Amino acid sequence: MWNKIQSICRELSQITYENLTKIIRYADSGDARRARIADDSFQNDADAWMGGGTCFSMTWHLYQKLIAEGLTPRLMMGHKRKEKNIHCGLRLFFEGKNYFFDPGYLIFEPLEMPESFLTAKSSAFFPLTPNQVRLDRENGVLSLFTGMNLHSMKLRFEFPEEGVEERDFHRFWTESFDREMMTYPVLNRLDRENGIQYYYQKGNLMTRDRSGSRMEKIPEEQQIAVLSRLFSLSPDTVERALTILKTKSF
Repeated sequence: MWNKIQSICRELSQITYENLTKIIRYADSGDARRARIADDSFQNDADAWMGGGTCFSMTWHLYQKLIAEGLTPRLMMGHKRKEKNIHCGLRLFFEGKNYFFDPGYLIFEPLEMPESFLTAKSSAFFPLTPNQVRLDRENGVLSLFTGMNLHSMKLRFEFPEEGVEERDFHRFWTESFDREMMTYPVLNRLDRENGIQYYYQKGNLMTRDRSGSRMEKIPEEQQIAVLSRLFSLSPDTVERALTILKTKSF
């Protein structure tokens, strides 16, 4: 079963984090709930995905896959400072250990959670490439830190361990269609084989590998070609989403 879990994670690592298809579905439906239900991952059909999805799509797909294997994962919502329920992941108790999964943050390995103590904080470190990860566990909250090395770790999200029910997860997913990040393109992809991360937002492309990070501005006339190539998206999908963003206010 452990090999199957890892296989599911490897398959998911081929999916691009992107909000372009989310923007298209929202424009097509005109309603956040209908747009959520139209999401390919909501139907659990990754092979037919338009290109990828955000953390909700990726986490929901993984959740469904694990349930189909007879497992009992628990959905978790991530908070960032004062912003609540803006990210998500899940945990799984398997063979006496708790594991944390966060595909929406391009973490495609099951991370063994540190032990839980009544009064003390516990930590676990994972030397992944290019982003290394630390998990802190304290008072029922799992904190996710990432950075290029152990000394550059930044707190990304805090996840209450009790998790949420499916209906609440769907509600937060629906609410995410009206967040500010839906007003500009956000794409994130990990080339696991070569240890390279590509991240695009508001016209800026960041490339991160073992040697560090590089930022470059992508000219508007090159955006469709560059984004479709780097993020494995069809040019038609990229063009349509960018056109929607230019002409429609959410």
